[in-house]
Amino acid sequence: MSSVPAAEAPANGGKREATKAANRAAILAAGREVFAELGFGAASVRDIIRRTGLASGTFYNYFPDKESVLREIVEDFAVQARARVQAARREATTPEEFVAGAYGAYFGFLAEDPLMLELLRRNGGTMRAMFDEPSVGAGTLELREDLEAAVARGVLAPHDTRLMAAAIMGAGLEVGFLMLDEERPDVKAAVQLLGTLFGGGFERLQHPGPGGVRTPGGGA
Repeated sequence: MSSVPAAEAPANGGKREATKAANRAAILAAGREVFAELGFGAASVRDIIRRTGLASGTFYNYFPDKESVLREIVEDFAVQARARVQAARREATTPEEFVAGAYGAYFGFLAEDPLMLELLRRNGGTMRAMFDEPSVGAGTLELREDLEAAVARGVLAPHDTRLMAAAIMGAGLEVGFLMLDEERPDVKAAVQLLGTLFGGGFERLQHPGPGGVRTPGGGA
């Protein structure tokens, strides 16, 4: 009875894992192209498979349908985008930097990936339907944590971080969707507007003036 030499087992196992990773990456890359070109509604699993050179059965070893491919593409993008946005917020030393830096990091990251930009543009309705996905919820939670950390280090005035996180996230998403409808979106203008809007709001919370500004959970 023969057996595989011990030295060869890890190598073979590593090759299998590398093949699995390569197949999965090929499917996701093909999905990005197909969804960007055809749109999610018009695209089919067969369209994705054709771009990979893989057997149709191989596709179903990794994904049950085209929706699961889109979800993973969006999730991967969201994880990378959130990392950049968090880094910008944590480096901020002023309220406007906190907001404008984060929006700039997000829109800038999107601009670096024309294919993803086109995918989002072509599938806006589908993206809206995915707003309750964990990737979006995680982004809001991380934003609230960063708001609380900025308050703790004196960059922002005390306020209701739950409401503020929802407002900043919501404004960014809506402005982002409007920009996707434009042939040449003015990213700089959008970042400046949102930075001024929320940065000015934070300044008002820090220096409320004679009448005062009272926020739920944040005091006057």
